[in-house]
Amino acid sequence: MNAAPADQIRLLDVQALDVRLSQLAHKRASLPEHAEIESLTKDLTQLRDLLVAAQTEESDTAREQTKAEQDVDQVRQRAARDQQRLDSGAVTSPKDLENLQREIVSLAKRQGDLEDIVLEVMERRESVQERVSELTGRVASVQGRTDETTARRDAAQQELDGEAAAVTKEREVVAQSVPADLLKLYEKLRVQQGGVGAARLFQRRCEGCRLELNITEINEVRAAAPDTVLRCENCRRILVRTSESGL
Repeated sequence: MNAAPADQIRLLDVQALDVRLSQLAHKRASLPEHAEIESLTKDLTQLRDLLVAAQTEESDTAREQTKAEQDVDQVRQRAARDQQRLDSGAVTSPKDLENLQREIVSLAKRQGDLEDIVLEVMERRESVQERVSELTGRVASVQGRTDETTARRDAAQQELDGEAAAVTKEREVVAQSVPADLLKLYEKLRVQQGGVGAARLFQRRCEGCRLELNITEINEVRAAAPDTVLRCENCRRILVRTSESGL
């Protein structure tokens, strides 16, 4: 394949722009905010699970407290009715009177036990409410950090995308000035060779594979016509000669 030396030099410009695009893509994918957001998201998920569990426990404890208070109220009402019967003098039988007095004493003890239960449930509920409040604050804090980091990541990505768009446009302009067959070969090699399809021959060294050409290869390069498209014998990339090739 033949191509004017100037066209081959422009191919190096295309390669440089492709390298820059690869660097920008790598930088975009490697932004530190990605790992930070992933870590914060995990923390946020765990905290939200804990918060839901705490809220569920608080709801269950609230129902338990309501039930315990209802039990106390029922015992209190029954005791009040029994006391009213006792005070009214409606019960005259000694045996019935003794049973009524015994029931009033039993109800008083029962009421005391139930009130102790209410206090214990209230203490547990208060503790759970404090836990809910704490977790709510922690969720809000982590969510805030997540939002801040996400905004920072998005801004960085937008800046990189803008630069990539500018480089892509420049690449299109430069690539249009390279002969189609030469550009096609370059694109094929670029895919095969990890993103580098053309390399400069600098001081007798291929900048693609970083290997120095031996004397036989140097002589072949010297003997080749200026418009001959050379290939590196080691990495098979397009080898572009310049004034700094050391020939």
